[in-house]
Amino acid sequence: MALEDGDDIAVGAALGVACGLVFCLFNFAYAWLSPIIGGILPGLASILYPLWYFSGTLAVIILRKPGAAVYVNLVGSAAEMLLGNQFSFGFVSAVLQGVFAELPLTRYRVFNLPISMTSGALVALAYGVYLMLFRYQGVSFLSPRGVIHMISELVGGVLIAGVMSWYLYRAIAATGALDRFASGRARRDDADRRG
Repeated sequence: MALEDGDDIAVGAALGVACGLVFCLFNFAYAWLSPIIGGILPGLASILYPLWYFSGTLAVIILRKPGAAVYVNLVGSAAEMLLGNQFSFGFVSAVLQGVFAELPLTRYRVFNLPISMTSGALVALAYGVYLMLFRYQGVSFLSPRGVIHMISELVGGVLIAGVMSWYLYRAIAATGALDRFASGRARRDDADRRG
C-alpha cells in the first residue's frame, strides 16, 4: 500500500506543487506579519508556521498511503525553491515534517478530524523543537519566548495543519475531484449515510 500507483503519484505531485505555491506566497506575507505579531508577544508568530507544513497532514488525508506526506512535502519544498524563497531550502525538514504527519495514523485505516488534529500537533511539536535546536539556539526551551513559541506552534499545528487540512480535504472531496481515491469514496459514503 505504499505510494506507488500512478494516480497517487500524479495527485501527490500536483498537491505538492500547489502547496509549494502556498509556501511561497506565505513567505512574503510572513515577512511583514512576523514583526507585527512578534512585537505583540515574542514567540507568538510561531502560530503561523503551520502554513509551511500543513501539506503533510493534507497529503495523508487525501492519499492515505505510507510515504504520502514525505513525498508531498518534498515536492512542495522543491517547488518553493524553484519559485524562489528567502528562507533556506531543506529536504531534512520536509522529510521530518512528513514522518511526523504520518505517526498518528492507525495503520492507514482511520481518518477523521481527531487524527488530523493529532497529526498537525505532532508536526508542530517536531518543527518547534527543530527550530529551537537549529534556528533559535540562543533561546532556552524554558524561557518565556521558548514556551510561547512551543505553545503557539502547537496551537497553530492543531488549528491550521490539523483542522484546516481536514476541512480543506472535505471541500476538495465535495467537488468530486477525489472520487477515484479512497478518501473521496469515504467522504461520499459519509454524505450518503447522513442524507
